[in-house]
Amino acid sequence: MNLKFDEKGLIPAIAQDYISGKILMLAYMNEEAFEKTLETKKATFYSRSRNRLWTKGETSGSFLLVKEIMIDCDCDTLILKVEPCGPVCHTGNKTCFFRKIEDGNLIEDSSEPSMLSVLKDVYDVIADRKANPKEGSYTNYLFDKGIDKQLKKIGEESAEVIIASKNPDVSELRYEASDLLYHLMVVMVQRGLSWEDLTRELEGRKQ
Repeated sequence: MNLKFDEKGLIPAIAQDYISGKILMLAYMNEEAFEKTLETKKATFYSRSRNRLWTKGETSGSFLLVKEIMIDCDCDTLILKVEPCGPVCHTGNKTCFFRKIEDGNLIEDSSEPSMLSVLKDVYDVIADRKANPKEGSYTNYLFDKGIDKQLKKIGEESAEVIIASKNPDVSELRYEASDLLYHLMVVMVQRGLSWEDLTRELEGRKQ
């Protein structure tokens, strides 16, 4: 592999959410940081201000789990497709790119989160409930009851979606469809199926 590092031995690395596609941050790697990232699957960079390696999340716990590494045609820029384990920016924002320039002014980006990022966030909460049960949680109630109860709820919610689809008021369909998606995600977590698995399956069905 012939990565083209600059005169300081660095190469820019862009972190991108592997589900939503949202750009999260930009940092730099030297050869050692790149090798450590390959070894640990956690994004590791070279800090130009501290003159040392740093693994994103080493103090905050907000690691970037690397799913895939892309390289541009000139071999001098990397894209890390990652799963963020928490806010990426030190400000507490999910991404370092939360501001935009509009008419020469710097303003915060108030755009709505992407559909995939919302689905992933809800999925992550459900997965966390399974790993770290919380008293009184309906999600934990479903996990305690097991797969048969979960599948029964999917059947019930599917029927409610069908009924709501006949209602002129689309708000009822919105509510019932959201219920169905939530219960589907409970089953996905129960069986170890991720949104990444589903997106890959759907990608193969494009015609």
